[in-house]
Amino acid sequence: MTVEELDDNEKRAFLEWRRNLARLEDNENLVLTPFEKNLDIWRQLWRVLERSDLLVMVVDARDPLFYRCPDLEAYAREIDEHKRTLLLVNKADLLPFSVREKWAEYFRLHGILFVFWSAKAASAVLEGKILGQSLNMRSSQQESTDDDTKVYGRDELLGRLQSEAEEIVSMRSQSRSSGVVVGFVGYPNVGKSSTINALVGEKRTGVTSTPGKTKHFQTLIISEKLTLCDCPGLVFPSFTSSRYEMIASGVLPIDRMTENREAVQVVANRVPRSDIENVYKISLPKPKSYELQSRPPLAAEFMRAYCASRGYVASSGLPDETRAARQILKDFIDGKLPHFEMPPGMSADEDGEDYSEDGSSEIDESDLSEDEDDAPLVSATDLEQHVLSDLKSFDLDNGLAAASKVEVKRRASVKPYKQQKKPQRKKDRTWRVRDNNGDGMPVVRVFQKAASRGPSNA
Repeated sequence: MTVEELDDNEKRAFLEWRRNLARLEDNENLVLTPFEKNLDIWRQLWRVLERSDLLVMVVDARDPLFYRCPDLEAYAREIDEHKRTLLLVNKADLLPFSVREKWAEYFRLHGILFVFWSAKAASAVLEGKILGQSLNMRSSQQESTDDDTKVYGRDELLGRLQSEAEEIVSMRSQSRSSGVVVGFVGYPNVGKSSTINALVGEKRTGVTSTPGKTKHFQTLIISEKLTLCDCPGLVFPSFTSSRYEMIASGVLPIDRMTENREAVQVVANRVPRSDIENVYKISLPKPKSYELQSRPPLAAEFMRAYCASRGYVASSGLPDETRAARQILKDFIDGKLPHFEMPPGMSADEDGEDYSEDGSSEIDESDLSEDEDDAPLVSATDLEQHVLSDLKSFDLDNGLAAASKVEVKRRASVKPYKQQKKPQRKKDRTWRVRDNNGDGMPVVRVFQKAASRGPSNA
């Protein structure tokens, strides 16, 4: 097959795949998330899959299933039945030890090959820096002695990758290979390039917080027996997540965000109320008596309280929600706001532990049931009016009044003597009235000369 024929086949297959997705979205009434539509980026992925003996899928430890793509694993097995996929759970240092145990149990139960890893911690060790960690995280790392639950170091991960790849090569060819290739794939902004730099020991690939920094795959030689291949991050199509969840997860750039409140609401739903107040040193409005007491804070409440504490005010006099939303989402992605997802079918309260930083226990639902039964029923319109009035009162308390209020204050600042207008005095024109009820104005009399009728005969 020539290069031109291969190029035509790839274009034809890619267009047919996109038509099938569009047809499925229209017929089944499903909402498809934004995904990579550039054929050149997909070609980078195909070349990495063809070259690699072991495929490493980098995911975020706070929500591994969101970043995992089972279809990519199935496609890798179609290329080579002996090819394996290793799930590299990055940022594992942000998880407590008990949560890592539950995820390890879930992965073992479903036959998923996995490794816990932290590129940030490995890079800090290489640079001789000490990361600031909480007491809970340090104790959890000391307790982890099992190979499945511990966070691997640089040398341990390199040895694990090389051994897994050599085992695949031996099963395929029944002979010892001189070298193996390990490919790294995954969503944007999950830490693929940071992992490559930590494994190589120096900065060889560009790293930034904006997704899509890597444009072409790169081949890096670690030793004579191990070669790493870094693939650009791809956004795979999905029917289960929303656009705002992808923005909050760092897959899509924050600068492309058009709706601030929907993306911030994802953060408010995932982070407990107590953690938000402790991290930002703010006080969120409490739920009213007619609301569910355990509900998460609204995005409007969250951003207005944040703007009030930071003094973010737009030129219109309203809270600068755009600036606040971007800062909140960056803190959520960087891990400043603690959050994590539990495996399906498991909850964080099974062991009776509380993972919040301040150690405060969650609200008991049994205590809320009595309040919910006694709460009066409120219609949807009344509830909306209550929420609007509460937001207005919150703005007034924090000095974030609307522009109309500001105009009223400006009018009141005008000097009082300028506000008083002199009464208009009517002019007395009675002196002009004379005979025949005239107004006294001179009368112009016009005399018309008789028309000439020609010369007169004497």
